[in-house]
Amino acid sequence: MAISLTPPAAERVKNFIDRDGGIGLRLGVTKTGCSGWAYTVELAEDVQPDDVVFEQDDVKIVVNPDSLAFLDGSVIDFAAEGLGSAFQFNNPNVTDECGCGESFTIG
Repeated sequence: MAISLTPPAAERVKNFIDRDGGIGLRLGVTKTGCSGWAYTVELAEDVQPDDVVFEQDDVKIVVNPDSLAFLDGSVIDFAAEGLGSAFQFNNPNVTDECGCGESFTIG
């Protein structure tokens, strides 16, 4: 199982950690939206005993075991478009996304 960051995403996480503290990036999924699931992204403050931790480019990626199957194989990028910027997920497990792009379905 693996989750990886593109170089721009890794740099963005490092910037957030330098500015706001934390030990890495915590990724997960939550049941919501019109397609069923949405990503959660936040700074990790700690690692829980059952968390799975990946490390890349000196950045820890922390995932709870319930979310891992939904995120396995994902590549997270960071892109700025116009005035906005966001993490973008390239997730091979997604079978459909809602029209607004806020939620997804795992087949």
